Amino acid sequence: MEQMKIKVKWLYGVLDGFGWLPPLLSRLAIGWVFLWAGYGKLGNLAQVTGFFESLGIPFASVQAPFIAVLELVGGLALILGLGTRVFSFLLASTMAVAILTAHKDDINVFSDIFKIYEFVYILVFSFLITNGAGKVSGDSVLKKKC
Repeated sequence: MEQMKIKVKWLYGVLDGFGWLPPLLSRLAIGWVFLWAGYGKLGNLAQVTGFFESLGIPFASVQAPFIAVLELVGGLALILGLGTRVFSFLLASTMAVAILTAHKDDINVFSDIFKIYEFVYILVFSFLITNGAGKVSGDSVLKKKC
């Protein structure tokens, strides 16, 4: 039994050494998604504005370019690990709005929320908001300089 405890303790020590990896991979993956989503929206602003209008989003002609730029800049910032908590919060907020507008008819029972990819994005953003960008990030470099 004592050897098992030693092995488990050793394994935990090894795994602790990789603590920098989940924030990095989370940022890279979700940043890439939002970078290209924002780029696509900017290239089709008329369509995006029309879609926002169809959802009843107020000031769609202002909101569409704002969201497109937020997704593009936020995605790039997440990839670089700059302003991770702020951009994660802002992008999570846009995903909450997407669920409440574009997906409101898709949710009939609570478990339906788990089928909506925006909810998964909110979970990843929640991880980044609470844990930060991690050691391998622009935020970490700036924190060391300040």
